[in-house]
Amino acid sequence: MRTILVTGAAGFIGSALSHRLLDAGHRVVGLDSLNAYYDPALKQARLDRLTARDGFTSVQGKLEEPGLLRALFEQHRPARVIHLAAQAGVRHSIDAPRDYLEANLIGTYELLEAARAYPPEHMLLASTSSVYGANTDMPYREVDKVDSQMSFYAATKKANEAMAHSYAHLYGLPTTMFRFFTVYGPWGRPDMAYFKFTRAILNGEPIDVYNNGEMRRDFTYIDDLVTAILALGDAVPDDAPVGAHDSLSPVAPFRAVNIGMNSPVALMDFIQAIETAIGQEAVKTMLPMQPGDVPATWADTTLLQDLTGVELKTPVAKGIAQFVTWYRDYYGV
Repeated sequence: MRTILVTGAAGFIGSALSHRLLDAGHRVVGLDSLNAYYDPALKQARLDRLTARDGFTSVQGKLEEPGLLRALFEQHRPARVIHLAAQAGVRHSIDAPRDYLEANLIGTYELLEAARAYPPEHMLLASTSSVYGANTDMPYREVDKVDSQMSFYAATKKANEAMAHSYAHLYGLPTTMFRFFTVYGPWGRPDMAYFKFTRAILNGEPIDVYNNGEMRRDFTYIDDLVTAILALGDAVPDDAPVGAHDSLSPVAPFRAVNIGMNSPVALMDFIQAIETAIGQEAVKTMLPMQPGDVPATWADTTLLQDLTGVELKTPVAKGIAQFVTWYRDYYGV
């Protein structure tokens, strides 16, 4: 049994992960600000399910609040830290970049300083496939150069990777960065396209399809993602790379790892899976590409498999069907 700090515990990924950690017998300290970027009632509903369980401690506050994280580290001395809290969303970062500066940069700085004072055995921090930016060579590999981010959101996540690497080097903090690829599933985020599509189709409203549907994404089902995160918790970076494809730093106990399906799906096929699950065809409004977006993502998952043996397998049709079932139940549709 370990004490594990999960930031963003009321979020989509954080809540699912916290349940799995509790199932495994760990104590979870969950931090979340319950901000209004999307429906706080959904975040509260996720949190209520967690607070009803033994072993879960809820703390409400902002990452960037000076001293908050240090006090949590001092009080609970977490053995592992899984840092998922962030201001998310590519498009929102165009309109409100300061939100990303405060939560993603200052908030992560506060976390790293707390870890420097009370070092955990392993730091696990969320990054994003968006750091690959304008890269066109696919599948994306962790050893690829990532210096061409297309949004401020992606830029803050790339900065988080650099910040965490410096602390890993200077203070010997074992650190793994996750690069997530389009996560979806029950209890998901209302700002994500699949959530918006489902709502619109059920309400008989048209859906906006960007880049005229000419997009591909490496869609990752939430249960698969959590399985990979838990497995990577035991893959503490050391000085032994698993091969030339390993992103392990030559000067720090630090690596970045893709978590995806290694199987991109065309956007129109993804929409069709939603239509099939609902039993209704969508009215589609075809639009050009949005600023900051990219036409495709594709994760090379060789490193994930070599480190953990985990291979993500949930097909889109099954994952979407489970999401639609949850959506109908939660919203009473």
